[in-house]
Amino acid sequence: MSGDAYFLYHSIGMYPGKARDTAAAMADFAVMWATPDDAQWAAVMPLRQRFIDRWAAILKAAPGTVTTTESVTQSFHMVLSALPKGHLEGRTVLVGADCFPSNHFLLQSMADRYGFALRTVPLRQGAAFVEDEDFLDAWTPDVGLALLTWISSTTSHRIDLPRMVAHGRRMGSLIGTDITQGAGLIPYDVHAPEVDFTISTSLKWMCGTPGAGIVYVSPRLIGHCQPELAGWFSQPNPFNWDIAAFSFAPDIRRFESGTPGCMGALASLPALDWHAAQDHGAILAHNRALTAQLIEMADDMRLPLLTPRDEGKRGGSIMLRVPETHPAAGIVAALRPQGITCDSRSQTLRLSPGIMTTTNGVQRLANALATALH
Repeated sequence: MSGDAYFLYHSIGMYPGKARDTAAAMADFAVMWATPDDAQWAAVMPLRQRFIDRWAAILKAAPGTVTTTESVTQSFHMVLSALPKGHLEGRTVLVGADCFPSNHFLLQSMADRYGFALRTVPLRQGAAFVEDEDFLDAWTPDVGLALLTWISSTTSHRIDLPRMVAHGRRMGSLIGTDITQGAGLIPYDVHAPEVDFTISTSLKWMCGTPGAGIVYVSPRLIGHCQPELAGWFSQPNPFNWDIAAFSFAPDIRRFESGTPGCMGALASLPALDWHAAQDHGAILAHNRALTAQLIEMADDMRLPLLTPRDEGKRGGSIMLRVPETHPAAGIVAALRPQGITCDSRSQTLRLSPGIMTTTNGVQRLANALATALH
């Protein structure tokens, strides 16, 4: 399968040679880890650090501010549970109704235990995404923390991040960003505007694997955090065995707890190395050309567009609503045997063209979709 009609970059990213590179990395790991000598950790830890360094470059983050996690949800929990005791008690945590649902599930489960009120900014009647103005109206001085979904996974709506962060600073809130749907495609800088923490995964535009999440925490915040899950890697010197002399590392290592899981980082490192060697401006331009083609297709077929038309207000995906008379899951299934890969949420068709997708692939999608909707 060529991948010319692969539209799943909002879910799992692909690049030429990914299968070969991933297989080679895992084969190297298997040989190294199964060799009866003492070289394992000396080989693994530098590779894990290279993964962290790749992510730090993407985020424009300073050394000692990024570490590995298993998932976006775990990243968020690590920060929430490490905040100074009582910081959230009696206050509000603010999130949009179009956030990644897993983050909302986490907040619901923690609200009573940590004593905060969860305020979810709703969608307007008939709207596909939370309007920035509605989020700002709900962001009052009682908000102790706001989680900003940079780009929605169901509409590709991109918030006005500088405006949001400026407002949050006036409110005195901690500000976190979930950048999962844009990381690696849309330029991002943790300092412009300056946020308190950022969470993401390597799965999507970064073309990585499951289990390769990351968390960034601002140096201004790190020193105030006391992670709930502490362990030998949380220390300045992990090889301190004096159980009466534990102290947290001064940097992001305090979030690392026990022996770090490395498999996700090692499996994703080839993809991150590939990404680092690319012309990122060209990748974005390629995406913009194909998303414009998808918008034209939607207009020609009179399919409602859920994604903003303005490039500055969207990520790299185009989401369309198909008629109720044609179940979206059925359309996805009909496209699959034709080598056209996408997915759906209810009646929303999610289309995300990336480096392997081509103009011809978009045209094949248009032809097949017209047939499926006939």
